[in-house]
Amino acid sequence: MSVVVTEHPRDHEDRGTVAVVRINRPDARNALNTEVRTGLAEAMTALGEDDAVRAIVLTGDETSFAAGADLKEMSTLSTVDHYLRHTERLWLAIARCPTPIVAAVNGFALGGGMELAMHCDIIVAGENAQFGQPEVKVGIMPGAGGTQRLTRAVGKFKAMQICLQGRPFSGVDAGAMGLASEVVPDADVFETAMKIARDISRMPPLAVEQIKEVVLHGQDSSLEAGLALERKSLQILFSSEDKKEGMAAFIEKRRPTFKGH
Repeated sequence: MSVVVTEHPRDHEDRGTVAVVRINRPDARNALNTEVRTGLAEAMTALGEDDAVRAIVLTGDETSFAAGADLKEMSTLSTVDHYLRHTERLWLAIARCPTPIVAAVNGFALGGGMELAMHCDIIVAGENAQFGQPEVKVGIMPGAGGTQRLTRAVGKFKAMQICLQGRPFSGVDAGAMGLASEVVPDADVFETAMKIARDISRMPPLAVEQIKEVVLHGQDSSLEAGLALERKSLQILFSSEDKKEGMAAFIEKRRPTFKGH
């Protein structure tokens, strides 16, 4: 299978499950062909609908997160062929997943691979990971967020340099420019991502979902509109059982049990 999904079961009754989605094309450095893109879309859709899954770790292997689009598959496409593939629908399934996604990036995360990481909510990068948008070197340009999500993450001037020069940069550089949430030794990437995902899985699910929704929608709206959305989402949470449980547990100095209600 080009995409493998495993679930780490709850280790306590009140902890949610962490699902691991692993790209499995080691012979092609996990390049994103149609099969992989479809598998990722299906996996994220299914996991996003599973109430037991409270966090997702997306990863590849020790040498490649995803080395970009499969150029062998793309090299003979015409304009109409490319349009009819409607790959934007597959990317959208990842972007719209309501469950927090933590990218664990080792090795190559180039082109579509870097764009895939940017579809996630948190990026854990190995120090020696290789990020980049090299599409310009083969006569094309980023087409899944490399000019848009990247600009929102690191600013216009850095995004311009990355896209126009097409040069790779390290995980350390990704952290310095604000693209990576956390940079760790290569051997610690997966466990660090899992720790973050487990921490999130212990949090009240409704609050987690609302935070993700407000951050994503608010970043493309005016400050006034974003603040209004934030207030309304907070007000909604005051009717949740998890809010009552969380505040009661805090006052009673005990550990809360969150159920997502």
